[in-house]
Amino acid sequence: MVELAIENEGSVLSSSGGFHDWAFQCHGFWHNAILIIASFLFVLYLALQAKQSFLKLSNGRSYIIISYYASLWLVSILNLAWCFSQLWECTPGKEFTWNLLSLFTTSGMLFLEVSLLAFLLQGNSTNSLEALTRTFGISGIIVGFDILLKAIYLFAFGIPIFINSDYPTPHTKWNLWVVHRLLLTLVYGFILFMYHSRWRERLPARPAYYKYVTIMLILNAITLFACGLTGNGAAFGFWLYHFMVVCYHAFYLPLLYVTFLADFFQEEDLHLENVYYSEMKDAGFFEADWN
Repeated sequence: MVELAIENEGSVLSSSGGFHDWAFQCHGFWHNAILIIASFLFVLYLALQAKQSFLKLSNGRSYIIISYYASLWLVSILNLAWCFSQLWECTPGKEFTWNLLSLFTTSGMLFLEVSLLAFLLQGNSTNSLEALTRTFGISGIIVGFDILLKAIYLFAFGIPIFINSDYPTPHTKWNLWVVHRLLLTLVYGFILFMYHSRWRERLPARPAYYKYVTIMLILNAITLFACGLTGNGAAFGFWLYHFMVVCYHAFYLPLLYVTFLADFFQEEDLHLENVYYSEMKDAGFFEADWN
């Protein structure tokens, strides 16, 4: 009996220690809490809106919106799993699993990011099946090359590009991230330049898209600066990079939804309200008001 009680007490202590490690270790409580709460709330919001969203999508004919919404669901679940698995980054023996999960999660988010950029650069005629194939084809090629390059770094050269629990880290790793962020910064800067130039009419006429581009330009420019500092041995750059990673994984997907999908669902609501109003007007409901 005494041995059983000791075993039970030990299991309770180990489980409580495991929860303490999961919540407080690795990058700390606030790092883990912000990631988990933000990603969980967004997935919960998508779940609460799912029935209404599916009905609207089934009545619509936008292949891009339907495909993008499905992709957003998949990437959001991946990102939620990534946020809940932060302890793996600091656990010996979990490096391969953490790197694999990080590779798929970041590649999924990059796919959404590149797809939206390809959508913007195609202009206003982007609602056909051909536009969907072109948009996702371009994104698939770019992200496929990115996955291949990162997989070579990870599994061929053994460079821990997704493990940031220790400092300093290999200089080669930060060269990769500098190039990665530099390319994204240049693309966002190019789109913003087009928006303020005589080629503005070739872009979709939605101001929300360019607010998104401005936010992403600032985020990538700061992350690029942080990678450059860290690659040159500055500890502040390492902290700044961590902060930008938290912002990206916690808030990028909600920003993407608000920018690209929320307007579609809102427009559908306004369209239905106009239809109902027209039907009621034809039925004579508002004649008394005119009289």
